This record gives sequence, C-alpha cells and structure tokens, in this order.
Amino acid sequence: MSDLRIIGKPRRRVDGRAKVTGQTRFADDLFLPRMLHCRLLRSPHPHAAIRAVQTARAEAAPGVKLVLTGAHFPIAYGILPVSQDEHPLQPDKVRHVGDPVAAVIADSEEQAAAALALIDVDYEPLTTISSPEEALAIDTPRIHDYAQCGNQHKRVALAFGDVDAALQDAAHVFEDVFFFQGNTHLPIEQHAALAAVDENGKLVLWSATQTPHYVHRAAARALDMPAHEIRVIACPNGGGFGGKTDPFNHEIVVAKAALLLGRPVKICLNREEVFYCHRGRHPVLMRFRTGVDADGYIVGMDLETLLDGGAYGSYGVASTFYTGALQTVTYDIPRYRFRGCRTFTNKPACGPKRGHGTPQPRFGQEVQLDKIAQALGKDPADLRLQQIVKAESLTANFLTIGTIGLRQCIEKVVAGSGWRERYGKLPEGRGLGLACSSYLTGAGLPIYWNKMPHSGVQLRLDRLGAVTAFCGATEVGQGSDDVLAACVAEVLGIAPADIHLVTGATDITPVDLGSYSSRVTLMMGNAAIEAAERARELLAKAVAAKLEIPATRISFADRRVFDVEDPESGVDFAEACVLAEVAFGTLGTVGSYTPPRSPARFKGGGVGPSPTYSYTAAVVEVEVDPETGWITVPKVWIGHDVGRALNPTLVRGQVEGSVYMGLGEALMEEQRFRRLPEKLSSAAVHKQPSMLEYKSPTTLEMPDVVTYLVEDPDPRGPFGAKEAGQGPLLPIMPAVANAVFDAVGVRIDETPITPEKIVAALAAKHKGEAPRVGPARFPEIDWPEPVNVAPPWEGGDGKEVPR
Repeated sequence: MSDLRIIGKPRRRVDGRAKVTGQTRFADDLFLPRMLHCRLLRSPHPHAAIRAVQTARAEAAPGVKLVLTGAHFPIAYGILPVSQDEHPLQPDKVRHVGDPVAAVIADSEEQAAAALALIDVDYEPLTTISSPEEALAIDTPRIHDYAQCGNQHKRVALAFGDVDAALQDAAHVFEDVFFFQGNTHLPIEQHAALAAVDENGKLVLWSATQTPHYVHRAAARALDMPAHEIRVIACPNGGGFGGKTDPFNHEIVVAKAALLLGRPVKICLNREEVFYCHRGRHPVLMRFRTGVDADGYIVGMDLETLLDGGAYGSYGVASTFYTGALQTVTYDIPRYRFRGCRTFTNKPACGPKRGHGTPQPRFGQEVQLDKIAQALGKDPADLRLQQIVKAESLTANFLTIGTIGLRQCIEKVVAGSGWRERYGKLPEGRGLGLACSSYLTGAGLPIYWNKMPHSGVQLRLDRLGAVTAFCGATEVGQGSDDVLAACVAEVLGIAPADIHLVTGATDITPVDLGSYSSRVTLMMGNAAIEAAERARELLAKAVAAKLEIPATRISFADRRVFDVEDPESGVDFAEACVLAEVAFGTLGTVGSYTPPRSPARFKGGGVGPSPTYSYTAAVVEVEVDPETGWITVPKVWIGHDVGRALNPTLVRGQVEGSVYMGLGEALMEEQRFRRLPEKLSSAAVHKQPSMLEYKSPTTLEMPDVVTYLVEDPDPRGPFGAKEAGQGPLLPIMPAVANAVFDAVGVRIDETPITPEKIVAALAAKHKGEAPRVGPARFPEIDWPEPVNVAPPWEGGDGKEVPR
C-alpha cells in the first residue's frame, strides 16, 4: 500500500472534514510518499492522572503532519453497551502501562516514532492495583467510577434450587480451589489499520478485525459521525482467536487523522503493543464445592469465581457470567449456584480469548471430577459417562440442549488410547488423563439486544450464470468463506468455485455480527441456505415452465437443472438463470438467521443460551521426569461432536489447532506482571511483552494427534453442523493435569503446569505432605443476594422466584 497516492489536494467540507478531490490510483510517476504513518505514545505508568500534554516540539519535528491527544476524543466507546469506558487517547487518566496518550502522524513511521520522544506528558502517579485481592481491599482510588463497588467491576450471584440442602444431604462433598493463569492470543499477524477519505468524502477504515459491525458502531460513536458516512472493511486476518473482537483505539485514531488530513493514514502495532492491547484470557481463581451421592452422581454444585479483569470493561460483564454459565451443559447438575466477581486492576484489559470465560471453570470442574473418581474408586471415564446431560433437555439454569454426541466422543478416545488397559497401569513417570467439555455454537443474544437477525446473506444471480454472495461475516482463518460458498453451492447444485464472495464490508454486505462465539457456521450458514433456497425456488419454477413439468420434479446437480424423472431433460445452470430472469426480472434473494428465544427469563440469563452446543472428549498422554519435572506430551486423542463436518479438512484443522493452543495454556503460557522496586514507583509492569520471553509451543512440542469427528447432525445447524473452532480447546488443560497425576501422583491445581511446580509437589509428597501445588484459599467476598430460579424439574418457569 506504500505506492497508493491521493492525486489532488484536500478541500474542506462544511463539517470540517477533509474531502479529497481527484482520483485515487497507483502511480508510477510520483515518488514522494503520500500515505502517512501513525505511532502512539504510551504511558510508562500503570495508574496516573494526566496533568498536561505538551505537543509543540513534536508538531515542529520533520515530516510530522498532525499530533493528536485525548482532547481530540471526548467521547468514550466500548464493545458492550454497559462498558463504554475507553477513549482512543486517554484525556485525563492512564490505567495501565501502555495506555495510549498521544498520536503522531508523519510521512514515515520512523519520523512518527522519533517525534513521540518530543511530547512532554506531566503525570501524577496514583496507587497501583495489581491483583484482584488488592482490588477487593482498595476502594479508592477507583480505576473506574462506574464500578459496581470500589474496584469491583461486576458481581453476580445466581442460584437454581436449594444448593445448601443438596450439599448437606450429599454422601460426599468435595471442596477445591483452583487458579487459571491469564494468557494472550499470540496471533501471527499483529493489529493493523488503514483509514482514508474516499472521493465522496466518506471515511473508509480497513482493519484486521473480527467484528467490523461493532467497529463501525464504535467509530461512529467516538468520532461523533453518522454511521452511514463510514465504511469498515475487515481484511482477512492472520489469526485472531478473540483478540481482534474489540474495537481498538488505534483504529479510531487513524480514522480521525484521515478525516482531518484528507490522506490515507496507516498504523501497524509492534508485538509489544499487541501485548498491551491484550483482551486475552482472564486470570481466574475458583472455588468448587460439589456434592455427590454414594455412586458418584452429582447432586449439587456451588461455584465461586474471582476474575482479574485488567483496566477496562471490554467483554468483562459477559466474561464474568461465562465463568459459571456453561457448567450445567455437560453433566447433569440438578441444583447449581454460581457467584462471580470481576475486578479492575492496572493491567491491560482481559477479554474473550478462544473459549471466552469457559476454559477456566472447565479446568477446575474436570480436575475435581478426576479427584472424585479417585476418592470413590471409580474409573474417571465411567464417572463421566454415567451423568452426561440428556439430549433435547433443559438444564437447571434453563439452557436448551440439542443433540449431544459426548458419549461417542468419550468412547472413541477411551478405545483409541487403550484407556481401559493402560490408565493407572503405566510405569512411573507416564500417565493418561481424560477430560470433557462443551461449548456454544453461537451466542443466543446479540451484544446490543434487539430482535433483528444475527446474520444476513444476499445472493445475486446474473444471466451468465454467475452467483455472488454478500455477507458481513469475517474470514479470520477459520474457513467462513468456504462455508458460505459451500452452503450456497450445495443448494444450487453448482461448485463452490462458481460463487464470488463479498464479505466483511459494512457498506455493501448485510450485517453479520462478527467472528466470535463460534457463531458463523451456524448463523451465516443458515442464512446462506435460506437465500439459496429462495433462489432455487425461482430457478425451479422457470425451468419447470420450460419443461412443462411440476416444479417438484426439478433437481439441481453438476451445474444443471433437470427433471429427476428424466435427467436428460433439463438445462445448464446459466440457462436456468436466463429463464428465471425472463420470468421474474433481475434475480436477487436474501436470507437471514435469528436464534430461537431462550427459555431463561431471569436477569443474567442472556449469557449462556445457544442454538445448540458442541461436545468434546480428550485423552492426553504425558511423560514426566521425576527428577526435573520436565513434561513431554507424546500423544493426544480427541473426539469432537461437530454435528456434521461441512469440510472435514477444515474441521480437523480447527480441532488440532485447539489442541496446540490448549497445550500452550496447560504447560507454559502466562501473561505475567511484576512489581518494580519502591524506589522505581512500585508499579506493575509486564514481565514478558515479547515472543522471546512469552513461551508457546513450537513444532517440536506438538504431539501426534488422533482426531475423531463424531457426526450427530443437529437440525438447528446448516446441514446439521455445529461449531468446531473453540470447544476442542477446553478439555486439553485439565486432561494434562489429570495425566500428570496418573504419571507421578501429584496434583497441580493451577496453570501453567510447569516443571518447577511438579518438583515442588513431589518434594511435598516425599515429606508426607499434601502432594499438591495450587491456591490455598478463596477470599471472602461480600456477595449480593442471588437471583433465585427454580430448576425446570422443580416447577420453574425460567423466571426469578419472588423474594
């Protein structure tokens, strides 16, 4: 893009924004760069008031065209309507190291970076809150004034049935405290954005985003512009994993600069800046109290979670609910209580990494089930098999279960791994671990609650037989473009390669809410099928009229439209389009998808519902050196209930990519911070904001993976398909922990499971102490009175029981 030129000078519109006159073209006769580059000045303090920002020296620096500060951005934005707490540049206070304070736009990136050093910022340091425990103890200064209580962003409490009575009557009650360390997405491609003003004076923003629709909303709000004067184009992503689902400050900064200067402005974050954007996995402390009967059936569960949310709201309210919402979807839990608290701390904001809020409690639940099986002398596989939730049922918290292939998943990984013959019988240092999981196939409610469709697809068919599919869905490497083409092609009897796709552009495609919550295949796929079926109906009527047969006898296959009773009688697809255009005029159809309404009618019931859920089971084999604690994972067996695999190659890629990411979270990845010495401000700084120090698996650590795709088509999905992009990650971390116990007899009740922790647990074991490393206690939290909802089997109707 460095050769993109704006020919002509910008002139001012009456609204103060620049409008480019002339043409945008690639020029081979001009050598002066016309594209401008942006760099952000970031705070060195984790928490400080901004007294003043002096930019005069930077404005006079060579090549500098514009310097922006928080004064240019008085309107806050955010991804959730309840958390509009971010500014493109901070106007009055910084809340973590790396918070942006000013921006320089210059002819080159080097000139912009040099000018940053010429900006003088006068800070007044404030008390740094570096952990959830500190946030619970320190009410002032408040990181955000809108927090529910002091520095507690959100506290929730839900109860489904009398859990205390269930635990009191249980044959056994198990109480465990677990900790899941935060980690980041680590996509290969860093965040980047380019903004320009087109020939009509409209703002165009190209971005590496997973959610162009929500970026569009945030930009219109923060820039105080009519939304119809903005275009957002989501470029194909080099990985996202949830890290590009928020609207980000750099996107809005370059948009503002392009509006003011009338020239394209580009920014590409470096790797350290990506760590500051973060929105990764929340560190979560958890306490599980689970009651079982004499046979190991769960009779009640009480779960408490404490989240380190970082400095901003992001998806945090939803994240808090997700640390408890899906526990009931895998196993039958007749009575259930969940309480969660998200705190603000002076760190980069956490958000929706792959699995969004659910891997942390899944780790705790699956490790505790392993402990229960051990205590009761039961096989961990049998303990799970005996209490799988039933298909087509309601859970205690009113989530609707669709098809469920978890039993087949467990049976396949148990058989493939030789579990029955090998579990508990391998030599010292070798072990097997089993865990299961479930996950959404798309969130049942949009971020901004409304009754409009969640995804739309528009088809255009022309007289040459060409089909163009328009959809706002975003390709982030998960294969959504392939799914869109495949669904349309299957219905129309043509090849996916025959379909031209236009996706991720907010001005010319129907709205799709974005690539998150494993929603695209089901929601976009159903919308695509509806649009294609409407087009098929028009084509069938036109061809049937030509052949003088009923339309019910028309079939589509191999790029032909023909009589099923006389296949030689028919026309090719292009001629069918001509016949239909003659009969009906210009051919275009639309399809859309809206999830079914959830039976949950209580406050907080909006997080968790999904059209259907996917299920996964995994067995992990480990080798542990008892001298060094070093862990090797030679093999993983994983079974995933995908409903129906529309593209088995892509599904296997998603499943095995989840295994890779799960092993990283299990063994080495952690988003850690450290306190500077008091003489250096006692600030919390990022310990490892680079790919040199932040460890993730390489090809050398990737084990052999045996993947079983369990196909139990769900009628709610397109051709029966369910999600595959996030669910397979969830069982890997607890399966590793359970395998370590089988190998050397120690429990590591926190992530990552490192050699140091194993050595420490083995040392405790040799001393006769508890062979465990993990958190010792869960802090006391002043929980609100729970929202009480009677489970369906106790006469509940999904509404809160009056207090």
